[in-house]
Amino acid sequence: MSKETTGSSRRDFLLKTITLAPAMAIGSTGIGALTAAAPAVAKESAPSGPQKARDYQPTWFTPEEYAFVQAACARLIPADDRGPGALEAGVAEYIDRQMNTPYAIGSNWYMQGPFHPDADKELGYQYPLVPRQIYRLGLEDADAVAKAQHGKVFAKLSADQQDTLLQAFEAGSVEFKQVPAKVFFSFLLQNTREGFFSDPIHGGNQGMVGWTLINFPGARADFMDWVERGERYPFPPVSIRGERA
Repeated sequence: MSKETTGSSRRDFLLKTITLAPAMAIGSTGIGALTAAAPAVAKESAPSGPQKARDYQPTWFTPEEYAFVQAACARLIPADDRGPGALEAGVAEYIDRQMNTPYAIGSNWYMQGPFHPDADKELGYQYPLVPRQIYRLGLEDADAVAKAQHGKVFAKLSADQQDTLLQAFEAGSVEFKQVPAKVFFSFLLQNTREGFFSDPIHGGNQGMVGWTLINFPGARADFMDWVERGERYPFPPVSIRGERA
């Protein structure tokens, strides 16, 4: 796992993520277009009081798989003095709910082959697996690696051990039996980013902590007059449902 995802420079990682926002938009969130229009300004101080994700029982992941997703999210975007992280924002709930959407079964993907995983990246996705399969197989393989190296599943390892394994998954320096480790990690990281910054209607970004961190206005009807001012946007974010941070 690269420096941006270790927690040592969380704000830099999050702001870099915002520059990739057009690739993150899911469903009707519109997060890509809005963040591209409004420059991100990181929140300088943490919101008062601790936050925990609401109670949630996964509907697609098994309890063991969900424990892995929760633990991994907590390391990819950890809580720090600037505010809650992915775990507290309910990102694991977001990912589980995504597994019951057309995205998870690749309903809009071309999946007839031929598949050439070693082809140039410009040719697009080249694996015969949809997100559901990548998660199910990848989680099994990742826990197998964790048990082989440490005698425990990933969710029961120390934070340092989890970070080391995530770094290895990202680099592809460990071998998975059913799906490439780098492919699994790329989906996990991308979905974690999405869950932290998407509208709360999708399950993540609870309390709009992701939007508050970067001073993003959310689903406000009109904020374009502030875009060119070079000033901090003075109003709290608003969700699609009309909730305010």
